[in-house]
Amino acid sequence: MSNQKTIPDSLNAPHADAFPTPPFERQKQPFPGLASKMKPVPDHGEKTYKGSGRLKGRKALITGGDSGIGRAVAIAFAREGAQVAINYLPDEEPDAKEVVELLAGEGLKVVTLPGDIRDEKFCQQLVNDAAEKLGGLDLLVNNAGRQQFCDSIKDLTTEAFDATFKTNVYAMFWITKAALKFIPRGGSIINTSSVQAFLPSDNLLDYSQTKASIVAFTKGLAKQLAPEGIRVNSVAPGPYWTALQVCGGQPQEKVESFGEQAPLKRPGQPAEIAGMYVTLASQESSYASGQVWCSDGGTGTL
Repeated sequence: MSNQKTIPDSLNAPHADAFPTPPFERQKQPFPGLASKMKPVPDHGEKTYKGSGRLKGRKALITGGDSGIGRAVAIAFAREGAQVAINYLPDEEPDAKEVVELLAGEGLKVVTLPGDIRDEKFCQQLVNDAAEKLGGLDLLVNNAGRQQFCDSIKDLTTEAFDATFKTNVYAMFWITKAALKFIPRGGSIINTSSVQAFLPSDNLLDYSQTKASIVAFTKGLAKQLAPEGIRVNSVAPGPYWTALQVCGGQPQEKVESFGEQAPLKRPGQPAEIAGMYVTLASQESSYASGQVWCSDGGTGTL
């Protein structure tokens, strides 16, 4: 069972010692996994994130918005006043329904657009549908990702390699290209990379390559779109407690000790990174483009 320390009642905000620490229970789910079935269930900020109108009037499309970091970003964006559309795989519908019901109970609406972003035509339709249902589009968060560990390149199949690149890289390209028909000056694109882009694990060969590609895509596109007044940035998470890890993203022995290697001795919770996306999306970061912001529990990767 994971450990959780008691903190003083006077501390109103989440505290570093308030989150679960390893060891965690052995647990495995079929891909793509559901956050609602994890032990412990990840904290996406459902009870803690408080908005202040920083994204009022904005219109955002978030891929992978049903769970994990995408879900935390969707909750934060909506509570900051943005209209939000989320994409996810049909198998993740139970998690997506939780997001919809949570925010509907607060008088906030989330548009759901399920489908597989490995298909170029779907990606184009996804963007068109999001823009139509939201009445425009000025924020894009390319967050959905595929991670499946494989100990040796000898066992890494072309099919698996292709699926990872299609999900993490091709979809980002297709969706971003389609979104530029709608994103105006002052718009913002945020891509989820990873510390794996800089410190790749030996068993995440294909995944780490895609995350390095996302960094290069972010930096290059930021220069390309600067004359159009559109900012492009990336967030590079370290070990975060999401469904990605328990559905083949890590071997079981690493799931049990997940995050233990970080100086803070635990994985991050999605709620702890959502604020970075909000800040990058808001006009508070109007001079930040081509940046990669890291959150890795104290390792200091970037």
